Amino acid sequence: MNQKTIAIAAIGAIVIGAVGYLVGVEVAGRGPSTAVTEAAIKGYLADHPELVAAPERETTEVAALSEAQLDQVKDTIRSHLIANPEIVRDAIDELQRRQDEEAAQAQVSAITNNKDMLFNSERQVVIGNPDGDTTLVEFFDYNCGYCRRAQADMKALIANDPNLRVVLKEFPVLGEGSVEASRVSIAVRMVAPDKAEDFHNTLLEHPGQVDGAVALALADELGIDTAALKKAMDSEEVSDTIAEAYALATELSLTGTPSYVTNSEVVIGAVGYDALLGKIQTARANCEESTTC
Repeated sequence: MNQKTIAIAAIGAIVIGAVGYLVGVEVAGRGPSTAVTEAAIKGYLADHPELVAAPERETTEVAALSEAQLDQVKDTIRSHLIANPEIVRDAIDELQRRQDEEAAQAQVSAITNNKDMLFNSERQVVIGNPDGDTTLVEFFDYNCGYCRRAQADMKALIANDPNLRVVLKEFPVLGEGSVEASRVSIAVRMVAPDKAEDFHNTLLEHPGQVDGAVALALADELGIDTAALKKAMDSEEVSDTIAEAYALATELSLTGTPSYVTNSEVVIGAVGYDALLGKIQTARANCEESTTC
């Protein structure tokens, strides 16, 4: 076996180790995953057939290399990586692309598997056109500054699209105050459903942090019976509503608020009016191929 063949046969394993370390530190935040990294390296090698052109019979001889040959291979590989560091960069980029693609596919599957609970649960508030042809689901937290800023986008989308149906999912993730506010909001849906949208907007537009006391005070200003709200807040329905949202968020791999869901994708973050409009248009186009719009 010549030196070039020896080096080529071994370079994949060395690069896998190097990339596994880098990915473990820079991408995943934990130790290297050799199995996942191998997939990325294979993708790179597929684009560089010259690296795998050695006959199979020769690659089987790598295990029999002497210590001197191994040292020579290591030096050759080190020189190759130093001269071509883009190999590691390209492998990391490819790995990240594949992981993102797999995550997006998993989210689409989660949407399909949970479509009834996601789009048609009784434990949610629907605003916009309840009979609209396209649904946008929002997971929010009343103490989320991004949710508050994104509220203007949501109002504009509803005003400009008479066929948009918006589903609101309580997703309190920013502490006990957020949980308390959500419990009041769910109670409002139970006690005074006709005022649920006004209460939602009022609470999101309130300056400063909100909690149960603030939420009850704002509900009182809207003329909602606070005694009835307090009684409703102690019901299992309130706890079950929040638990349902948490379960959906886990299935969809949501990482924060606001998060949006259409019939075909998950959108994380306050992406702005134009981006949401594009997602809605894509969802509407997908309605021809989906039973959930």
